[in-house]
Amino acid sequence: MTGLTCIAPVGDWCGEAATWAASDDAVYWVDINRFLIHRHHPGSAATRSWHFDEPVVALSLTRRDDTLLVATGSGLLLWRPEDDSRTPFGWELPGWPDVRLNDGRPDPRGDFWVGSMKNNVLHNGEQGDVAAGHGILYRITPDGRSSVWREGIGVSNTLCWSPDGTRFYFGDTLENEIRVFDVDPNSGDISNDRPFFAGFDRGLPDGSTMDAEGHLWNCRWDGGCVVRVDPEGRVERVIDLPVSNVTTCTFGGPGLATLYVTTASVNRGAGERLAGGLFALEPGVAGLPENRFGWNG
Repeated sequence: MTGLTCIAPVGDWCGEAATWAASDDAVYWVDINRFLIHRHHPGSAATRSWHFDEPVVALSLTRRDDTLLVATGSGLLLWRPEDDSRTPFGWELPGWPDVRLNDGRPDPRGDFWVGSMKNNVLHNGEQGDVAAGHGILYRITPDGRSSVWREGIGVSNTLCWSPDGTRFYFGDTLENEIRVFDVDPNSGDISNDRPFFAGFDRGLPDGSTMDAEGHLWNCRWDGGCVVRVDPEGRVERVIDLPVSNVTTCTFGGPGLATLYVTTASVNRGAGERLAGGLFALEPGVAGLPENRFGWNG
């Protein structure tokens, strides 16, 4: 591993949704509580931010390089960074604002999977309380159809697929557990839900990404680290960060050799002056290209 660096000390209250856009040579991510999307160009070291009207919680590339799918607290929209145009996608979360969306990613087929939770972001962005049992895991197709795949979730986090697309990983932060499912290669349906990685004593599971060797990289809320987990659920390594709340990660840059990691400044520990910044490191293993939502306009 080389070069753990805070490349964008933006002070996010809750940075999330790290997404590498190869067409822009940039990493995008959000600050849920400040209703922001950020973009950082590693080549120029320039960071830009956009403001939204409600929490922004997840991002996805689409089949059009100029358009991202954005998950807000209440639903989905299509967003073009070039001109900041925003178009409702047409799917809204039932129960908003008592519940909100949280982590979401597209699968290899192009469907978008996203989980919900009790809404813990107040109208002014301040942090509210979380509670178990309010969340649902949804799958949304490019034509706007949705289906429910799991209920009774506390905080939906970690949505990843193995390199061969046969396994799906999904976590509940409040349960300190990531589970694994089998994936039907034709339909993308998930089944055979079983434990994968649970009870790790460094904080709680937040967002994750997958590397080219089939290992899961899981960020740990209140654990100050990213943990690499092998396909059998065993810890392969732990990478410490100088902040307590580590939230999501993704691979990007040349050869997908750089791991970008978001963090949060809410409930930060004493002296954590870089909490809420975007970090980067080269862990010595490559990632996978981002899946794309199947919408193409």
